[in-house]
Amino acid sequence: MHLFHDSVMLSAAGEALSNILQFHRLIFLWLGVLVGLAIGLLPGIGGLTGFALLVPFTYTMDPYSAFAMLLGMASVTTTSDVIPAVLFGVPGTAASQATVLDGLPMTRRGEAGRALSACYLSSMFGGLIGAAILAVSLPVVRPFVLSIATPELLGLTIFGIAMVSTLSGKAPLRGIVAACFGILIGMIGTNVQTGQMRWTGGLLYLQDGVPMLPVLLGIFAMPELCELAIQRKAIADDVRFSAREGMAQGARDVLHNWFLVLRLGGLGAVLGAIPGITGAVTDWIAYGHALQSEKGARETFTTGDVRGVIAPEAANNAREGGSLVPMLAFGVPGGAAQAILLGALMVHGFIPGPDMLTTHLALTYSMVWSIALANIFGAGLCFLLSGQFARISTLRYTLVLPVVMAIVYVGAFQGSRSWGDMYVLLIAGAVGWGMKRLKWPRPPLILGLVLGVLIERYMSISFMRYGADWTLRPGVVVLLAMSALVLLRPLFSLVRSGGLARLRPSGGIAFELPDLAYVLFLGVGLYMLVTAQGWIFSARIGPTVVASTLVVAGVISLAYKVLVAQPQGGPGVGGGIHMDLAVDDNDALSTKVVLLRAARFFGWFIAFLACMALIGMIPTVPLMIVAFMRVEGREPWRLSLILAACVTAIVYGVFDQIIHVLWPGSLMGEWFPALAAIVPSM
Repeated sequence: MHLFHDSVMLSAAGEALSNILQFHRLIFLWLGVLVGLAIGLLPGIGGLTGFALLVPFTYTMDPYSAFAMLLGMASVTTTSDVIPAVLFGVPGTAASQATVLDGLPMTRRGEAGRALSACYLSSMFGGLIGAAILAVSLPVVRPFVLSIATPELLGLTIFGIAMVSTLSGKAPLRGIVAACFGILIGMIGTNVQTGQMRWTGGLLYLQDGVPMLPVLLGIFAMPELCELAIQRKAIADDVRFSAREGMAQGARDVLHNWFLVLRLGGLGAVLGAIPGITGAVTDWIAYGHALQSEKGARETFTTGDVRGVIAPEAANNAREGGSLVPMLAFGVPGGAAQAILLGALMVHGFIPGPDMLTTHLALTYSMVWSIALANIFGAGLCFLLSGQFARISTLRYTLVLPVVMAIVYVGAFQGSRSWGDMYVLLIAGAVGWGMKRLKWPRPPLILGLVLGVLIERYMSISFMRYGADWTLRPGVVVLLAMSALVLLRPLFSLVRSGGLARLRPSGGIAFELPDLAYVLFLGVGLYMLVTAQGWIFSARIGPTVVASTLVVAGVISLAYKVLVAQPQGGPGVGGGIHMDLAVDDNDALSTKVVLLRAARFFGWFIAFLACMALIGMIPTVPLMIVAFMRVEGREPWRLSLILAACVTAIVYGVFDQIIHVLWPGSLMGEWFPALAAIVPSM
């Protein structure tokens, strides 16, 4: 019987491959790959928008062609999103956040080609590993998936936050504070269980919560662009490798770290099979695992270690294959994008479940082949161009900065497509830049924002269904024990190192200007803790626990900072790296110059908002690009106008004509309605 089953599977896999390799289906697969690569390049679009764009075209296709195109797009979005992440520190999607930490330092060293090449090949191998795991696991995965209930999902999310929070180097409690702050931001809006409005201030914009996209771009992208404006020089002084040498070195790096790719590919596929674990979570868990398991990683990660880009990229692409397991076997989508794919599957007459593993096994394996071929096509195309992409890092900052700024502004507007997105981007950008300068880790904040709502939802469901008994489930016990071990490890290190014996002499309190960040976080935590007490129990329990944790961790961290004599090398306990990008202070700029240039950078953003309010989004893009290039760099008029026209054409073509974004109104549009009919963004 076992041999018969194997022969059926092999026969179905062979039939699926022959179907996919037909010329017209390969064309559709290529089309999906090209769309996916383009989506990854532009912040604000993402795989969800890609599915929404392509699904209507698949209704008249045969199923093999339809899913080849859709999976071709989905499989490579996380391949090309590394281009802006590595070159500019701007995550193309939420799944490329961790890649920034080592990718951008490599670019600054002139190794952008090497970093991009390593990203593409590790993405390809990770995608192939995910496809292989999907192929072999579908028939046997049912007991494993059925054993994962809400309590286990809660335990996994807590473990993910704990691991990233305490990877904050010499001040791990700061990571816990930042993570709790992110969770509280994620709780703003309407509580779905009770309908309670939480910290909305009466604003309609906040009732559905704070959109993740403008926060992500504000916390990660805006600070790197601000630093580029402060330093006023190219990202890299020179390209260390030629195009061919960079490609070859990146390939050698991936092959040398083959076991890391294999291990993280497997981890990504497993995480992808768990509903609710998105790419934004997978890349941080993968990065944290590599940081803790790779030899010497604690000394070299975040400074430009190639393993720091290989690990998250291998996991993210493998995740796409794993995410199809619960969808095909049980009809349980892992997220909104998977839900759209599930809808397309049912439109074509296929019902997820046992039939996909028996009657329609050939179609199921065609999806496996589509993912594998898409990763080969997409990574191969990007790999061949990695050397050319690397040259972008040597361009003058006055050529790069205005273009990336315009794309980030337009991309952030896709959060909820309202003016509030721009205000959130501005506030998050200022907070992110302050955290970067004061050496507060930003990754835990973003992970807390992503997982905060899930933690509260899973906790509520767990108590409703299982009472307090959910804490006794074996999987939950293991995950919570691992989380506690990770969180308490810095305390053990402090006790062993005799840190408590280094109390300052009486009156020797050392409160410095950077410690004002504690005042901000503790103030927000106390405010949220106090205001939450007037709500009903179900709405306040989550905020109360998280805000209390923030206050306790913040007070302990601040007390240790000001009362205990710090060892040479920085504040805090628990040694290790600062899990964030270091500030480039090669020019030793004075604090006054840094603050003035930062204010000037954010002043350009405020000018963009004012111009947008006056004449509309799209007309503002070329105007601000030309103004920046002329004022900041005295660039020639001809070059400024050509570059502005090209960027505007891309923004108009993609966001207005293809995605059909509803732009916010402007004063000019109100004054001249006829003109607004001609220029849609007015």
